Amino acid sequence: MTRLAALCSCLLLALAAAVSAKAKFITKWKAPDVEHVSYQGKKIVGLIVSDDMDLRMSAEEALARELTARGVQGVAAYRLIPREEIKDKDRVRGWFERAGAAGVVVMRLVDLTKEKTPSVVVWQSGNYYGSLWDYYPYAWGATFDLSGGRTNVSVVVETLVFDVANAKLLWAGTSESTNPDGAQALVKNIVDSAADEMKKDGLIKKK
Repeated sequence: MTRLAALCSCLLLALAAAVSAKAKFITKWKAPDVEHVSYQGKKIVGLIVSDDMDLRMSAEEALARELTARGVQGVAAYRLIPREEIKDKDRVRGWFERAGAAGVVVMRLVDLTKEKTPSVVVWQSGNYYGSLWDYYPYAWGATFDLSGGRTNVSVVVETLVFDVANAKLLWAGTSESTNPDGAQALVKNIVDSAADEMKKDGLIKKK
């Protein structure tokens, strides 16, 4: 695990000399009735699962901007939830409810390789993914220390969309990016690609 954490230390920080490539979704899943869900104009929380607060703030702001640009009220999680309470699912649930959040988009670093990429079978089987509040403590128990620098990196990131009211997983996907040009660029690339995939799957309505 120490070795893996060291390898993952470079993933979301600035790689000034690297060439950024658009994220490519390699697996995805959607709930059967996802076409009937609409978040247009509603508040959606953007959450980056990371112990690095500076990284979280930067990436969540980028995620909130990208969500807002797509017709919802994007809000960075760090603006709603105190840092010391972010890992407590019961307290976080209360913050979501008080803020009137309709949904949450969660991004979590999975690995440098494809070997541990979550599969459609995992998302369908429930397990940790069956509910937002079952997934929440699991996600925070599987973070990596993100620091340092490395070139020629392949980043595998899990992106999940949960409905807050019933804690149901609506959409899931894992994307692979090569040599991200910093956290904000990585988030933008993933959201751009995810939006395209969600349009295909009916979660985001085409204009």
